[in-house]
Amino acid sequence: MALFRRDHLSNDVRQILATLPQRDRVYLQPGATVHGLVLGSTPVDTVVIDLESGAVLRWRIPWPDDAEPFFEPFGVIEGTLAQSLDDDDLAQPEAVSLADIPRQVGTYRGKHVRALLENVASPSDGPLFGFRGPSAPYWEFRGDRPSVALIATATGPQVLRRREDNSTWVRFGWELDDVWLLCEDRFVARALDAARRDSLTGKELTTALGFRPTYVLATLSEPQDGHCYKICTSLLARS
Repeated sequence: MALFRRDHLSNDVRQILATLPQRDRVYLQPGATVHGLVLGSTPVDTVVIDLESGAVLRWRIPWPDDAEPFFEPFGVIEGTLAQSLDDDDLAQPEAVSLADIPRQVGTYRGKHVRALLENVASPSDGPLFGFRGPSAPYWEFRGDRPSVALIATATGPQVLRRREDNSTWVRFGWELDDVWLLCEDRFVARALDAARRDSLTGKELTTALGFRPTYVLATLSEPQDGHCYKICTSLLARS
């Protein structure tokens, strides 16, 4: 049996997982109810593992302009697909639109979650997202390569603060590359602030975050001046 965090929502999560159909592929029907395990959340989208198929999706959520995304990793959220799914973005083939802001029904952790993460982890069989460098022109994408990568890093990760613009970066080894990604994980930024450090790695990073970062969730950004950039959406524990 999967392990659940002991809170008043655990029964809801347990019931949802027990009743969900298990599918070999993603089933997207406008207006359908969907359930996802959160991997990372930004104002642009929330990356989830679809709990019916085990596939990774990018839920585009209609947040108000002044809202800050509040879904934390390993939360289970329930949403409704929009009538127009907007699922034809060639640079982000995992993207699908939701009709409204999802509700969180609980959290999900333990060996079953570890298996889900291991199943979607990206193999180190070439450059991240299929190209070297920090970005690629939007018009080069054909919808045939993923825009999300869950990376079990070879070395690192290390998080750094660049004082020139107060930006946060994640550095790790991937294949033979020394990868630097702009980090949009607000929890990582707050950990650097709390530690009053410009760089954290190893045990110090684990202490600052409150967990050992096992995975880097990397995504491709929306087009900016015609290019899609590699970014870090979140750092994740094993579960």
